[in-house]
Amino acid sequence: MKQQKFVEVKAGIDDADVLIRKMDLEARSLQPSVKAVLLAKLREYKSDLNQLKREFKRVTSPNANQASREELLESGNADVHSASAEHRERMAMSVERLNESSDRIMESRRTILETEELGISILQDLHQQRETLLHSHNKLHGVDDAIDKSKKVLTAMSRRMTKHKWIIGSVIGALIFVIFLILYFKLFHS
Repeated sequence: MKQQKFVEVKAGIDDADVLIRKMDLEARSLQPSVKAVLLAKLREYKSDLNQLKREFKRVTSPNANQASREELLESGNADVHSASAEHRERMAMSVERLNESSDRIMESRRTILETEELGISILQDLHQQRETLLHSHNKLHGVDDAIDKSKKVLTAMSRRMTKHKWIIGSVIGALIFVIFLILYFKLFHS
């Protein structure tokens, strides 16, 4: 019976130790404002747990039986019961504080997950907007190329028009010269 209680208490202390380690890891990954408060609480829990470990070690050590007998003889059964009740009460309070901290850490974790989901959603929106901007940029680049080609065509057409104007002007000038030459020969040589 006594051995079974020792095993149960040892398992409880081990579970509390694992919980404190997990909470410590979680608390260290939180924001600095929340982190400081949680780490201070965790130090208290660690201190309480270490005290419980020392007490448990003292009670379960080979010399503990002799010390316990002497303690029982000296202080009587009433003191032992009140001391163990006090230890149980402290352990219950420590477990309750651990549970509260665990709940707070779980709430913080939920908040972090919600924030992460919101961040993912925002990143997806930004990715879609980036794709839209890249698509628009490519379209504008295509339009810019078309405008450049149009400018080249218009420049070539303008050159041809200028060339044609000179040719037409030369032909008209030659015709006028020929007309004057014909008139000159008709008027002065006839």
